[in-house]
Amino acid sequence: MNSQSFQPFFLVGCPRSGTTLLQSLLAAHPKITSFPESHFFTFADPKYEPKRKALGLISKRIKPVMKNYFTQEIQRPEMLNYFSPLPWVKPYSKSFIKIMMQLTEEQGNTIWLEKTPEHIYHLNLIERVLPSIQVIHLVRNGIDVIASLFEATHKYPKAWRSAKDIDSCIQDWVTAIEITKRYLDNQNHMVVRYENLVDSPQKTLESLCNFMRLNYTQDMIENYAQVSQKFIFEQGGRTVNLEIKSANSQKFYTIFDEAQQQYIKDQIAQVNLESLNQRSL
Repeated sequence: MNSQSFQPFFLVGCPRSGTTLLQSLLAAHPKITSFPESHFFTFADPKYEPKRKALGLISKRIKPVMKNYFTQEIQRPEMLNYFSPLPWVKPYSKSFIKIMMQLTEEQGNTIWLEKTPEHIYHLNLIERVLPSIQVIHLVRNGIDVIASLFEATHKYPKAWRSAKDIDSCIQDWVTAIEITKRYLDNQNHMVVRYENLVDSPQKTLESLCNFMRLNYTQDMIENYAQVSQKFIFEQGGRTVNLEIKSANSQKFYTIFDEAQQQYIKDQIAQVNLESLNQRSL
């Protein structure tokens, strides 16, 4: 496969927005290859290490993350040998892309779907490495995301690196929305509303396939639950309902008291979703 025929798509959004469900639906397409979350750019980005950032070096956090990813999660430890020995962001990141291109080619495909929700916070870095990257943004109702994120990080604090308080959950969602809004006029970016996905899955997937230059296939809905088993990690609270339905609306009202509910509603009401709603699937 040459680099011109290789098509990487990044699926991003605030964590707990339903990205694993959408990944599973898309990965059920026979021409799409996808793997568990890599978190590559989350840990490669040196933005919290000023000296390394100034020198253009990758974060010192990335190598152990990649070692675990290729040895434990996708069980291809030999791929670690193909990483660039140069510790600069661009060559190291491009070597990761080439590795994923090779793994995609092994499955007879040219489309690689990379789903790490938190990559939405690192799109500037990703676009420096891959200027023509195509991105799918998944947006979900704020109260559902915040409730799910709060619950998951408290149930699995180690997997999420810490339990998030209410304000952190709100900020994660607000920041993701504001980033998505910046790309509304970019033809390489597509915005999908989770609510539309679960209400009209075939219609939404047909539009997404058009964006990805593919023909829709019924396999996507019929086989997604089986495909999802590759991406589900119970210890991290990343699970997929076997039915395509909105099931979290009551969670908000069961895990937060009335004062907390009102506080969250007041905070997210300040976010203008009108332009986003008009430009999304």
